[in-house]
Amino acid sequence: MSKPRVYTRSGDLGETGLFFGGRISKSDLATEAYGTIDETVSLIGLGRALSGSDRVKSILIRIQRELYLLASELATAPENRDMLIERVGTVSSSMVTDLERQIDDLREDVELPPAFIVPGGSPASAAIDAARTVCRTAERRMVALREADRLPNDELLRYVNRLSDLLFMLARYEDRDLPPELMSGE
Repeated sequence: MSKPRVYTRSGDLGETGLFFGGRISKSDLATEAYGTIDETVSLIGLGRALSGSDRVKSILIRIQRELYLLASELATAPENRDMLIERVGTVSSSMVTDLERQIDDLREDVELPPAFIVPGGSPASAAIDAARTVCRTAERRMVALREADRLPNDELLRYVNRLSDLLFMLARYEDRDLPPELMSGE
């Protein structure tokens, strides 16, 4: 028995398939948004692979899974939203609240330097900071969707906004034992 092909050729003319059906341009605002979320997921995976902290790894794998939910919401045509809600679910306010709780918990264990923080104190924190910046790009893409009246759920914006804050704190947690001069721009 032969293995299924990885390539489909269906995107050769610049379109891509949506979750639960439909097709859109690969340059569409929604494709840009969920594609940037995919980049964020990959960079978070790099941070997770480099981290020596079980706490950080546990938080990052949960975030990666939640970002797949968020991306599926962005990659679903409006006419198929009911199927998404029924079969997969959507990003909720409780997910945003959970991110806030985690930020607050990490803040208890991290002393932030008084100066601007320069990424790169450690490989793991550098990867997490890179994920944070790409997360901010995804947020801008989602703002463009909202401005076009195409964002299916305002919780998506709230989630990525909090997520970038959480990624900031996770990077600082990774470097919590480093001397301040390795973390600040002074």
